Amino acid sequence: MAEIGDLATTKHPQLEDKNVLKRRLDEAAKPIDPAFLALSPQCGFASVVEGYLITEADQRAKLALVVQTAGEYWGTV
Repeated sequence: MAEIGDLATTKHPQLEDKNVLKRRLDEAAKPIDPAFLALSPQCGFASVVEGYLITEADQRAKLALVVQTAGEYWGTV
């Protein structure tokens, strides 16, 4: 299981479930105001050179998922 900060991994191309991401954001927001949270990919995609099999299309899909989920969570979509 990923740590609370690792909501959207950059190590594999499979997209995370948007509802799971939102539930994990809810968990993170228990001790603090959700306005102080952010959702972003784990650590960028620079590690793909070292062998992670994630294409540019996969990276774009991950980023689109993060943007869509964040927009829905914080009501900006």
